[in-house]
Amino acid sequence: MLSAMAGPDRRSPIAIADPGDRFRAPLGRDFKGVRIAWSRDLGGLPVDRRVTKVLDAQRATLEGLGCHVEDGQPDFAEARQIFQVLRALNFATRYGPLLAKHRHQMKDTVIWNTEEGLKLTAREIGEVDVQRTRLYHRVREFMERHEFLLLPAAQVPPFDVTQPYITEIDGVHLPTYIDWMRVCSDITVTGLPAISVPAGFTDDGLPVGLQIVGRHQDEWGVLQLAHAFEQATGFGRRRPPLAA
Repeated sequence: MLSAMAGPDRRSPIAIADPGDRFRAPLGRDFKGVRIAWSRDLGGLPVDRRVTKVLDAQRATLEGLGCHVEDGQPDFAEARQIFQVLRALNFATRYGPLLAKHRHQMKDTVIWNTEEGLKLTAREIGEVDVQRTRLYHRVREFMERHEFLLLPAAQVPPFDVTQPYITEIDGVHLPTYIDWMRVCSDITVTGLPAISVPAGFTDDGLPVGLQIVGRHQDEWGVLQLAHAFEQATGFGRRRPPLAA
């Protein structure tokens, strides 16, 4: 898929110059001595203990591949603010005109996010641009010492389909409807390549994923580590037992 999607295109000012056919090559690689940062909670985010239990058991898998795994993560202190402002700005741009005419047909979370965007000032948006630059360089400097950052793919196991979103994790109240996904959104604002791979199941059979984050524009390396992990564990081919 990436061999068809990737590659330079003058219609996109941010397209990567490398040709897409590089993604047709075999993914095998020797990971002996590769330095990996292992983060259980990205520096203090609430993470369901069932997720932590499953992922902790897989640290040995990376060590078995020859990786040097050590605890740590960059400073993501400003990531939440950056994401919330940029998301609200996007909602205001996309849905502002609809909100003015069709408010009664829009769900509460979309209304809230759009209104948050409409309240933003030019100064607030500009400050977030500065914060994002600082974050990028903090993460870049950290990733110069670690080729990959590994963390949960989600802060909670899958929840009931009738529940709109998670409001608390292990007793910690979440301020907005998207805070239970911060292990993803904090990474998103860095612009780094990331992938999620199956990493096991909770005691009651719910799937848990491991998120692999690579250096700037190193999609290939991320795919190689994901491939090696999947080959070592086989979780992508396993299914949990059906509930009684």
